[in-house]
Amino acid sequence: MVDAIIVRNLIAFWLFGLCNNYAYVIMLSAAGDIIDQQTGVNPAPSNDSNVCIQTITGRDCDTMSTGAILLADIIPSLCIKATFPFFMQRIPFGFRMIVVILFQTGSYLMVAFSVNMPMSIAGVVFASICSGLGEITLLSLTSYYPKSMISAWSSGTGGAGVVGSFAYAALTEPSLGNLTPTNALLVMLVVPYWGILKMPDTVYSPGFNPKTWIVPANHGDEVKDDRSESKKSKEILRIAVRDGEMDYIPDESISSYNLTQSDSAMIESEKVPQRTLSMKEKMLLVPPLLKYMIPLALVYFGEYIINQGIVQLIFFNCDNGFGFSKNAQYRWYQVLYQVGVFISRSSVNILPLPRFVLYILPVLQIANAIFFFFDALYFFVPHIAILFALIIVERSRS
Repeated sequence: MVDAIIVRNLIAFWLFGLCNNYAYVIMLSAAGDIIDQQTGVNPAPSNDSNVCIQTITGRDCDTMSTGAILLADIIPSLCIKATFPFFMQRIPFGFRMIVVILFQTGSYLMVAFSVNMPMSIAGVVFASICSGLGEITLLSLTSYYPKSMISAWSSGTGGAGVVGSFAYAALTEPSLGNLTPTNALLVMLVVPYWGILKMPDTVYSPGFNPKTWIVPANHGDEVKDDRSESKKSKEILRIAVRDGEMDYIPDESISSYNLTQSDSAMIESEKVPQRTLSMKEKMLLVPPLLKYMIPLALVYFGEYIINQGIVQLIFFNCDNGFGFSKNAQYRWYQVLYQVGVFISRSSVNILPLPRFVLYILPVLQIANAIFFFFDALYFFVPHIAILFALIIVERSRS
């Protein structure tokens, strides 16, 4: 029988992933329009530039690359992810989410009503802050739930790419929504849906008293097992050391585990002791992760070089570009890119890959970047459909 609360929480984490990454995706999709509006190519927000090019006679380069938008969308988030985990446990989840919502709302408004490039970049920075803070907050919240919530979150972040990029491209396409970039951004004012989640009692909840607005230092030293007796009769808490994970194991799977006497004693206890790591211990956890971090960093380096640096320079005429304008082609590149994101992030539990693939993917991604680089130089790809397919494959590798 399906547990209604688990389904509800899966939906909640999927929506969290969707809403948290939404602003980030919109800023990348609108990067071309932001650059055009603030560099004088299309100073008044309109759809005048949404006309396909009949004949390509030369290159159409901007004084500023869309990579500038990418940097503003990545660097603040990276700084937050690298520093906040060392102290954010003292800040209640609810407070963090209020900050996320405010920054996300502010990002849309600042970019939509921007009058110069610094204001536009500031709006993108706001989107980056809300994305980074929301990600580490909600991922840390998954530790209170079954690990299937991580898959739901991952799929939701991929869904944000598809929904966000498609919505922006469709709203600004003359044959569809025909909205100006400003109005399209204002339509995107969405916020995370917090109320659907069933919060465990172990998550700290502040009150109206300001003294409760900081999580106590000793909170979380013990996690209470407050499951109902009926639930306990169906499932016993087992501590299984397998790949360094601790999880709930159904009764029928108990025979495959060798439990020590201390494990059995801990099973019967109502509270599970939690160990608090010092700053030095936390730092020592980083070097063993480098074997995963470096290949993944190379994959994302090649990916962003392509999508925020090179494809801006690749465009097709009316006959070979489905009748899309140069700006529209860039938006639909982003849509297909995000389709690849959704495919890859939704396949976590469907298509597990062996570890050696992790070291092959960076080579393939860099080769892909070289291919796109030479196409930007020589325009040898005959039709935009081929580029669309390559972009999906390129992102699926990540």
